[in-house]
Amino acid sequence: MTGKLPLSGICVIDFTWVGAGPFTTKILADFGAEVIKIESRTRPDQLRRAEPLVGSRGLEESGYFAVRNTNKKSVSIDMKEPGARGLVLNMARNADVMANSFSPKAMKKFGLEYADVAAVNPRIVFLSMPMAGASGPYRDYIGYGMSIAAIAGMFGLGGAPGRPPVGTGTNYPDHLPNPLHAAFSVLAALAWRRRSGKGQEIAISQIESTMAAFPDAVLDYAANGRVSRPGEASEGYVLRGVYPCAGEERWCAIAVRNGAMLSALCQVMGQPALASRSRADIDEALRAWTRSQPAEAVERLLQSSSIPASVVAQPADLIAEDGQLNARGFWQHLDHPVMGRTLYHGIAAKFSRTPTNYRSCAPLLGQHNDELPAIAGLSAEQCQALAAQGVIK
Repeated sequence: MTGKLPLSGICVIDFTWVGAGPFTTKILADFGAEVIKIESRTRPDQLRRAEPLVGSRGLEESGYFAVRNTNKKSVSIDMKEPGARGLVLNMARNADVMANSFSPKAMKKFGLEYADVAAVNPRIVFLSMPMAGASGPYRDYIGYGMSIAAIAGMFGLGGAPGRPPVGTGTNYPDHLPNPLHAAFSVLAALAWRRRSGKGQEIAISQIESTMAAFPDAVLDYAANGRVSRPGEASEGYVLRGVYPCAGEERWCAIAVRNGAMLSALCQVMGQPALASRSRADIDEALRAWTRSQPAEAVERLLQSSSIPASVVAQPADLIAEDGQLNARGFWQHLDHPVMGRTLYHGIAAKFSRTPTNYRSCAPLLGQHNDELPAIAGLSAEQCQALAAQGVIK
C-alpha cells in the first residue's frame, strides 16, 4: 500500500446535515478528502440527537451521527451572525468543494449561493442537494428520507397487492441513491475541473435521484399504463417469500424460479409428490417445513440443491466472529472521546494499493475551531475577534 488516499488534497466545506448529505461527504472523507463540517451550538446537525444513543441525549452520543461523519473535522460557526459569511468565503478561497443539503432559500439567506462562492473561487465545485431541486412548485419544501420515498413513488410499490403500502422500513433515499449519485457527480466535476481548470454548480433533486432507483416501474406505467405491485409472488417466479424458521424471529428468504427448482425443493422437503399440487398447498407445506428447521439448515439444504435461499440476518449474525464480514475485516473499532470504544461498519470498497481503514472517528462539535486560522487564511487574532463577536462558538 502507498498510504496515499485517492482524494488526498481535496478540501470540502460541508454544510450538509441529517442523512443523505453527510453520507455524501463521508464518502469523500473516507477516501482522503479533508471535509470540514460547519455547524453551531445553536443549530447543530439534527443527527447528533438521533438514536441509537450511547448514554443520554447529548450532542456527542449518537451512533447514527458517528457512522455518518467518520474522518471529518468540525468547526462551529453561527451563520446568523454578520461576520459568518465573510469567514466562510475565506474558507472557500482554498477549498475544492462546497456542499449543502438545504432547501435553496437557506444558502440564499446566508449569501452563499454558487455565484457568491464562485466570485472568490472560480474553481469551486458547488453541490446542492435540496429535496425537490432548485425550481418547480416544491422547490422550497423541506423533506427527509421517508417523505422523499413517498413523494417519489417508492412507497406505493411496496406491499402485497390490494393491501396498504408498507414502505421500505428505513430512510432508503438517504442510504443509497442520493448520497451515491451526489458523490459520483462531485467526482465527475472534479475530473472535469482537472482538464478545464473550471468549477461548476451541481444541483441534485433528491426526489428525482430516488426515482432512478426503480426505473422499471416508471417505464412500465409510461409504456403500458400499468401500475403493478407484485408483492411476494413476483412475476417470473413460481414461489418466492420470506419463511419462518425454528427459533425466535428466525427467517429464510427463498426464491423458486421454475419447475425444475420446484421439484428440487419438494425433494429436499421429502415430499416429491407435492410438486404437482397448487402453489398455495406448496407454500403452506414449505412454511411448515421451514418452521421445523434452523434458518441456517434451510439455507444450506436449499443452496446445495441450487435453490436461491438466504438466512435473514440479524445484527448478531453480522458481527459474529466467524462470520463473512469479520473474515473480510469489514468491522472496525474507533475510540471516541465521549462514547468510548465503538464498533463501526467499515468501508466496503477495498483498494489494492491504498488503505481503506478509518483515520478518525466523528468529530465533536467545534472540535477543530483552533484550526480555523489555517483553514480560513486568517490570523489567530482575527479568529479571536470573530469568537468574541459570537461568530465562532
